[in-house]
Amino acid sequence: MKNIIINIAKYTLIVLMIVSCGEWEYSVPEVSPGLKNDCINHSLGPNVVGQYIEFAYAMAIKPEEGKLATATVEASIAGAEGTYLDHKSYYTNGSGVNVGVEVGNSSTTSGNKTTVTFTADTCAATLRYYYKIPEEARGKDVSFTFSASASNGEKVQYEMGPYKVREMDLKLDLIAKDGSTCYISVADMAVYDATAAASNPERIDLIYLHRSVPGVTFNHSIVSPTSDAQYRPGLELSSGLHNKSKLIKAWNIQDRQLARMQYGVFVDDVDLKNMNFNDAPDYIINMRPESGLWVETENGKYRAYIFINKVDNAKKEITFSIKRLQVN
Repeated sequence: MKNIIINIAKYTLIVLMIVSCGEWEYSVPEVSPGLKNDCINHSLGPNVVGQYIEFAYAMAIKPEEGKLATATVEASIAGAEGTYLDHKSYYTNGSGVNVGVEVGNSSTTSGNKTTVTFTADTCAATLRYYYKIPEEARGKDVSFTFSASASNGEKVQYEMGPYKVREMDLKLDLIAKDGSTCYISVADMAVYDATAAASNPERIDLIYLHRSVPGVTFNHSIVSPTSDAQYRPGLELSSGLHNKSKLIKAWNIQDRQLARMQYGVFVDDVDLKNMNFNDAPDYIINMRPESGLWVETENGKYRAYIFINKVDNAKKEITFSIKRLQVN
């Protein structure tokens, strides 16, 4: 009996192998009737006020049933100015390049709704929706209802979300220049010159310097106004600068939203909240491109991550981007 079972198993396997190696005639899958839609989120990383959440919304109907009439997105919280639904349908060509083809009028927004009305005689399209996150969404969840209609009266919709909007702020490509606009305010996410710093000393948290110091690799450095004079050689402080910020140097944290590079690293609210600044110094020397620093301001009101985008030795300046969270 055992041999019979084994022989049957072998025979079955041979038959399956023969069938799998045979030629099969391919036929295009039958598409079910009716208007269809789908949606994906293209965005990466934390959702931050002032930044965009991007979606690709696809819809289609069989040509003999009708054509596309409208596409609409309704956000649970109205987007900031700059929110729009692209009126071009995108496809990827043979070279991997996204190509847009105009299929309707520019989108119109009324309250929470953004709509494109199709002008092209088309039964399929993929539109991109760019939601600019408003201040009203800070710390809240936002959801989206995508919907489409066809010329035959059919309607469909697709729900996306909820998506959590973070508490932190983000600002890109600030420039600090030694001896000029070298006074950095984490509170304002801005850079000031000596005159402005003297007028608002309570707003100044950091100072940028570039120095060539014998025996020390100083170069591009960031210090607190309270740092020892040896860490700010040759700098005469404006009167009233007194904030003591705590600093921690960071390597290999090329935050994608700040660096805009290929790295899949993101600094989030929780990272800023959980950073331990106990015994952190009030100065950092020898900052390099793609390095960064964690900052806690005087009395712990703000925490930030500063990424160094580039340095310029000749001009004695740095370009940096910042994520900042108010924690107190």
